[in-house]
Amino acid sequence: MRYLIDNFADIMAITRTHLVLALVPLVLGLVIAVPVGALIRENRWARRIVTTASSLAFTIPSLALFVIIPPLIGISMIDPLNVIIALTVYSAALLLIAVPMALDTVPASVIDAADAIGFGRFRRTVTVDMPLALPVFTASLRVVVVTNIAMVSVGALIGVGGLGKLFTQGYQRDYPDQIVAGIIVTLVLALIFDRLVFLLGTLATPWTRADSRVKGARS
Repeated sequence: MRYLIDNFADIMAITRTHLVLALVPLVLGLVIAVPVGALIRENRWARRIVTTASSLAFTIPSLALFVIIPPLIGISMIDPLNVIIALTVYSAALLLIAVPMALDTVPASVIDAADAIGFGRFRRTVTVDMPLALPVFTASLRVVVVTNIAMVSVGALIGVGGLGKLFTQGYQRDYPDQIVAGIIVTLVLALIFDRLVFLLGTLATPWTRADSRVKGARS
């Protein structure tokens, strides 16, 4: 804690970099996964192919991906874009599995009712299916947020900024206090953003709170 207090300003600067490297891939992963996941939901073969590819992508070690990406797109290994692309791959991989699974939880009766009153597929997905799937999808999104915050630290092994610098520098200097400070800040960030996503998901689905109150009153 003494190291954390004495170097608070420097650690906050590193933390801001860490958050950029963690949250930009999350947003890009959402932009990719939500429309693609909605499109493949009802196509059995496309869904199987995408799910398999996503599962395989997530099994690639992050350090290996950091080494593979630069020569493929012509950037330096220590370019922050390297980490952003790698984490976008992981984020999209997890979310491409999560989106169809969340949409599967929408009751068939609701889908039939929306179709019966003339909702097209796009309108139904945006205004009916996705809102009702949000509680399940939020749980997966929380996993992705925490995973990204943790995985950014690996980027320090290739010289990219983030809280991982505290781990590598602490190890090189044999200074455990620096490593412990990095662990504490990473855990705090993960907890804050996990709760933030949970809160946003709760605010976006007020009917779930109403259902809870009704069930509580009945019991």
